Amino acid sequence: MARMYARKKGKSGSKKPLIVAQWTEYKKEEIEKLILKLSKNGMATPEIGRTLKDQYGIPSVKAVTGKSVLKILNENKAGPELPEDLINLLRKSVLLHDHMKINKKDNTSKHGLELLESKIRRLVKYYIKTKKLPVGWKYNADKAKLIVQTTK
Repeated sequence: MARMYARKKGKSGSKKPLIVAQWTEYKKEEIEKLILKLSKNGMATPEIGRTLKDQYGIPSVKAVTGKSVLKILNENKAGPELPEDLINLLRKSVLLHDHMKINKKDNTSKHGLELLESKIRRLVKYYIKTKKLPVGWKYNADKAKLIVQTTK
């Protein structure tokens, strides 16, 4: 499938095979407790996965437990309020808005900001449809700034 705003093809959608690591000493319940402990320390799901791989020797949480880190967090009601990809896009838009306040004539960044905001709106529409966001949720630059400040 081609990219939306570039004239080149996208990356392939291949997935890594789930390898059951027989060398891990941790059981399912222990891994879930570790994930909850790391999330209470303020780590995001990618950081949790990286920490489990590097410090605890667990190559893939999904291969051992059968569930992703986010699914485990959501089952224990410890997941993020907003989806992480949306928060990352909101962070990027806040940074671009700050950049545009200083550099008003930067048309390349202005175009990038327009594309980013349209991406955010499409993602919000999807999350409203899948009921991960409330029905009246709208993107606003000021609201995004508040959200980014509270999630840090």
